[in-house]
Amino acid sequence: MIPYGHQSIDDDDILAVTEVLRSDWLTQGPKVEEFENVLSAYCGTKYAVVFSSGTAALQAAYVALGLKSGDEFITTPLTFAATANAGLWQGGVPVFADIDPMTGNIDPAKIEAQITSKTKIIVPVDFAGVPADLSVIQALATRHHLLVLEDACHALGATLEGKKIGSFSDCTVFSFHPVKVITTGEGGAVTTNNETYYRRLKVFRTHGITKENLTRPSPGEWYQEMQELGSNYRLTDFQCALGISQMKKVGRFLALRRQIAERYTKAFLNSRVVQVPVEPRGTESGWHLYPIRLKNEWAKRRDEVFQALRAQGIGVQVHYLPVYEHPYYQKLGYKKGLCLNAESFSASEISLPIFPDFSLSDQTRVIETVQGIVGI
Repeated sequence: MIPYGHQSIDDDDILAVTEVLRSDWLTQGPKVEEFENVLSAYCGTKYAVVFSSGTAALQAAYVALGLKSGDEFITTPLTFAATANAGLWQGGVPVFADIDPMTGNIDPAKIEAQITSKTKIIVPVDFAGVPADLSVIQALATRHHLLVLEDACHALGATLEGKKIGSFSDCTVFSFHPVKVITTGEGGAVTTNNETYYRRLKVFRTHGITKENLTRPSPGEWYQEMQELGSNYRLTDFQCALGISQMKKVGRFLALRRQIAERYTKAFLNSRVVQVPVEPRGTESGWHLYPIRLKNEWAKRRDEVFQALRAQGIGVQVHYLPVYEHPYYQKLGYKKGLCLNAESFSASEISLPIFPDFSLSDQTRVIETVQGIVGI
């Protein structure tokens, strides 16, 4: 089965990890800060804080931005559930705004109508690696005195107006799961230019305990204080060593993803059945996903096409069931019909395989298999 995504690990990565395993450090050693410095330099930010997963990074970002019980945050339903779940854990209330059907990203025009006196944060997602309309969203947030938490878990290396994603928003979250642009096994990060958020992120990932900015006189070097309710969301030294090694190849990984995306687009651009994804003017996608949509009479046959591709060894996926359609959210009172564009997008979407080590022969196989099932 050809997977829809897969890590790219070579001997340099393995050596980087084994060198740390032979050292005195396994958890919070020097590689953590080194990886954070590499990330912040790459994204063009003052700070980066790494976490045990992208989900942990999301929760930490909500905490750093001060989301409290009863606060509302506006986000897209076309995302992995963690985007909303991490806010729920802090007592926040997810409010869903519909998407632009061309990109799959949240539609800024739909956000303003959802803003209330309880709104605290706008949470755009860079769907499939395509940057959201961040300049418009930031202007909207400024006008209403709101914060922006950008879920860029798909978008490491993506650019907007020539500038890398990571420094546009108050906090930006990345994921290093194996199917993402780079991997640390599991792992995530938050980038920010705000020192207050940075310090709170660091404290939160270590149980809320710190030796800095103490509230009491220190009786000795052993002394530390738990100043808030945090968690153990630390990333290990050997995972950070893998991340550092992977970042040396991020440019090549992105170029390979783009080549595959361009080959797909060329194959399907004039199809009467397949709608290809777009990059809005001024953006470069990170191409975490290549999401096609079925058109015309085929839109209602998505599940049939999905099963036919799987039966022929093509490991396609669907991204995503709208968050509020999950049973848990239905129990909270969310109803189908909230965001019709997102529901239509989800019902007709199939993600084709895309990853750096995807061979030309397998790319051809995917293209020909899709064409054989739905026609050209």
